[in-house]
Amino acid sequence: MRVALAQIDVEGAAVGANVERAVEAIREAASEGTDLVCLPELFNVGFFAFDAYQREAEPLDGPSLSAVREAAVEEDVALLAGSVVEELSETEGGPDEDGLANTSVLFNSDGERLLAYRKHHLFGYESAESQLLTPGERVPTAEIGGFTAAVTTCYDLRFPELYRELVADGVDLLLVPSAWPYPRVEHWKLLPQARAVENLAYVAAVNGSGKFDEAELLGRSTVYDPWGTPVASTGDQPSIVFADLNPERVATVREEFPALDDRRH
Repeated sequence: MRVALAQIDVEGAAVGANVERAVEAIREAASEGTDLVCLPELFNVGFFAFDAYQREAEPLDGPSLSAVREAAVEEDVALLAGSVVEELSETEGGPDEDGLANTSVLFNSDGERLLAYRKHHLFGYESAESQLLTPGERVPTAEIGGFTAAVTTCYDLRFPELYRELVADGVDLLLVPSAWPYPRVEHWKLLPQARAVENLAYVAAVNGSGKFDEAELLGRSTVYDPWGTPVASTGDQPSIVFADLNPERVATVREEFPALDDRRH
């Protein structure tokens, strides 16, 4: 399965322009024979545009998700719609409580929703995310391209117990949309690599690019193989990262080095 990480420029609260960039990236990635395109966290509104969260919140069939979903269907590619601010009270079959969530949606190439993941760990350090949003409770998985895939989001990377739960559910591909800022470059390089190493799984970590009033996203979207080796990456400017993933590679690594069998619960 060929995966494209669409590291687009995300402008704070400029939803129309950001969605246009996302659609363009989907079309560009599809022209390169991609099977799955991944967008970054809060690709439409921008993570640090806290004042716009309530105003730009939408249900799972809202305008931002509909636009990128339709583009992916037209191009016959699967899509991880990074995340949007989801309005929970308007979501059919969603949580009972009102409020907002940081929600990523995985679609297949027919536009069918395979999963919706609501970010579990909300950032509190110099951030309003934990004050404005409701954390998710479920960790859904989906079958795509021969993989059992799951989505986690940005700050989730600092909590390895979440990934152990996913591995126990058979996950071998972890998709991580993010809005990781400077200066924590070394953390961004270390944490997704560690999640790949300890879980013997592919990790595809897609970050955004762009400046906000108080932050700048550091880019460096990277795909790690089950040994933790970076197989494709980029710098801090807008770009698309391509990587060819093979589920048999995960099975081979786990057979050669069966560390997961030695876990004690």
